[in-house]
Amino acid sequence: MENILVAGANGTTGKQIVALLHKSENFNPIAMVRKEEQRTFFKNQNIETVLGDLTNNVDAAFSSTIDRVLFAAGSGGKDVIGVDQEGAKKMIDASKKANVKKFVMLSSMGADKPEEAMQLVEYLKAKHNADEYLKTSGLEYSIVRPGTLTNEDQVAKIELAPKLNKRGEISRADVAQTLVHALESNTATNASFEIIKGQQSITEALSQVK
Repeated sequence: MENILVAGANGTTGKQIVALLHKSENFNPIAMVRKEEQRTFFKNQNIETVLGDLTNNVDAAFSSTIDRVLFAAGSGGKDVIGVDQEGAKKMIDASKKANVKKFVMLSSMGADKPEEAMQLVEYLKAKHNADEYLKTSGLEYSIVRPGTLTNEDQVAKIELAPKLNKRGEISRADVAQTLVHALESNTATNASFEIIKGQQSITEALSQVK
């Protein structure tokens, strides 16, 4: 079992990611949370937790062996520079020191060209800068850029392309499933791509990523 450090584990999408990893035969989730009281939710399910604040030093979150990292954290627009950008960079730097095998980034559709966005420009700039930092880090990576997130049930079917050139929605459940699949070494490595709800199975769509 490989240890997967999940940044943003206490978020709506993060909790779904951790739940999927907890059911996995290959991965053991380590939920990174910001506050002591956030540990209870995971401890009640026998899921390991570590404390880590993206606005401070995150090295302590890597005190045990970490094989892969899944970054699903976000400030909800409250601190896009401190969390979405610089927090991600700190996790990337710590991952390099820890020799992690792969770093999977939850980004956002529009982060490739934030200057063209009509809204959320500062957020998309922060995500863009974090994505670019990851690309040049030397780590193996996957950057997943979903459309508008919904709380609908999982359908396990997506539309995927490096650039979809259209807007769309996708459930958090399907995003979580895509991110977990992307952790695999031979899946969508060193690639960035957009996803929305579609007609192709997640595994099939990811298998076609070059």
